[in-house]
Amino acid sequence: MAMSCRFVASSCARQLRSATSSRSSAQMLRVSFTTRRCNSTEAAAPSPKIADIVEQISKLTLLETADLVSSLKSKLNIPDMPIGGFAAAPAAAAAPAAAAEEAEEAPAAPAEKTLFTLKLQSIDAAAKAKVIKEVKGMLGLSLVDSKKFVESAPKMMKENVPKEDAEKIVATMKELGAVVVME
Repeated sequence: MAMSCRFVASSCARQLRSATSSRSSAQMLRVSFTTRRCNSTEAAAPSPKIADIVEQISKLTLLETADLVSSLKSKLNIPDMPIGGFAAAPAAAAAPAAAAEEAEEAPAAPAEKTLFTLKLQSIDAAAKAKVIKEVKGMLGLSLVDSKKFVESAPKMMKENVPKEDAEKIVATMKELGAVVVME
């Protein structure tokens, strides 16, 4: 973000400098073309105060620009956005709401659990290769990651697995020589 702000500030400063100096018509045509291409809306010439601020910002280093951004965020009470940006924010906001709905429904029907967490408890040393292959296919890990995963048992394999699928996975892993627990 700081790089793009700095780029915009420097290009604005260049445009201001080019607008104040006299240029040939071909150069002015090129400047107006780049202005139209970079700016989504036509704007009036900025005030001298804004031009001075833009000029000062364009001279900042990357670290100084980062400090400026953090200072502005704290001064203007702007919250930090997650790495995903605006697209991830609605999903993140929906997760607590869904959890709250599940929490409300949970006391109403504690009779039967439908979603389970599968945990790899232990493996038979003789069947280690078979278990690694099955974990690789099931979790989509690389062979090295699957080996590390199996060797670090007990470890959580999957979350929110429907009962039928969980029972199939437990049975398959038991046949291969691994102990998987549904929680």
